[in-house]
Amino acid sequence: MKQTAVIIAPGRGTYNRSELGYLARHHGDKTPLISAFDSYRQDQQQESISALDSAERFSIAKHTRGDNASGLIYACAYADFLSIDRDRFDIIGVTGNSMGWYVALACAGALGAMGGFEVVNTMGTLMQQSLIGGQLIYPFVDDNWVEIPHARQVIERKMAEINARTGHMLALSIDLGGMLVIAGNEAGLSAFEAEMPPMQERFPLRLPNHAGFHTSLQAPVAALGQAQLPLGLFHQPELPLIDGRGALWYPDAVDLTALRNYTLGHQITRTYDFTAAIRTAARELMPDAFIVLGPGTTLGGAVAQSFLQAEWRGMSCKADFQTTQASTLRLASMGREDQRNRVSGGCEIGRASSVL
Repeated sequence: MKQTAVIIAPGRGTYNRSELGYLARHHGDKTPLISAFDSYRQDQQQESISALDSAERFSIAKHTRGDNASGLIYACAYADFLSIDRDRFDIIGVTGNSMGWYVALACAGALGAMGGFEVVNTMGTLMQQSLIGGQLIYPFVDDNWVEIPHARQVIERKMAEINARTGHMLALSIDLGGMLVIAGNEAGLSAFEAEMPPMQERFPLRLPNHAGFHTSLQAPVAALGQAQLPLGLFHQPELPLIDGRGALWYPDAVDLTALRNYTLGHQITRTYDFTAAIRTAARELMPDAFIVLGPGTTLGGAVAQSFLQAEWRGMSCKADFQTTQASTLRLASMGREDQRNRVSGGCEIGRASSVL
């Protein structure tokens, strides 16, 4: 019997050193698709996706740039989506994190494969050319993924205090499970880094080559995207979509102008609530499992933490998630070889070989 699944597309920051060669390793059977992506890039006088993926060494300066990372991640994620075994999985919804919204649109059929690539490559290039502001990550949960009392309120008060200072800008970019992705200008980000206590020996963590996504800082980029990406790229989705507000877009019931306006407007300049997207998917669609597309494995923790906040299937802490995951794989990451095989291979999803 088929299992129902919601697909989650990753955003920026998921193609790193260990992902170098991801397309060549996993998608040698999709040469025509990848060649089409390469041709588009070459027409834009940009290095091809294949060349970036097959580079001898991973370069932070090159591979994490918005104009390169966006296309790479899209190609990997969309190809992974095509690799899911449809005889075993009934896909009942698609969502994504941040840039993953563009991938989700393509997976759901609201953008064609090349239309999705055009959108993601265009927006990644525009953001890289502008590179307005930056991002950092700061958690508000403990090691068991339980919210630390009042921690979120403390973070939000500090953000508001810094944002009120002359010459400082700071705002919530992404609500990401047990973490907040915070965006701002250099003065705002530096003040937050200096005035908030270190957490877990690595936070606050500045994200390289990231702009101040999902804030008003990106209004000029949104305007450029709206000028370059026409309504004709968008189609009625074939699968339900859950956006960065937690709102559902149903097949055959979508106002395409509204979808384009959200995608090239609100989604770029306002907070992306990934936690709400997962909550809606879990509570409204109630899938048997969630499948996170590659590349990378960094999104799994945020997805699981979002499960806990939604109290999905009775889970309320990391130990609950691990116990559930050990008996029935509720969250499969295609960036992990063991879990990838359970999604695209021939074996049944049953006992998980390991947990996050």
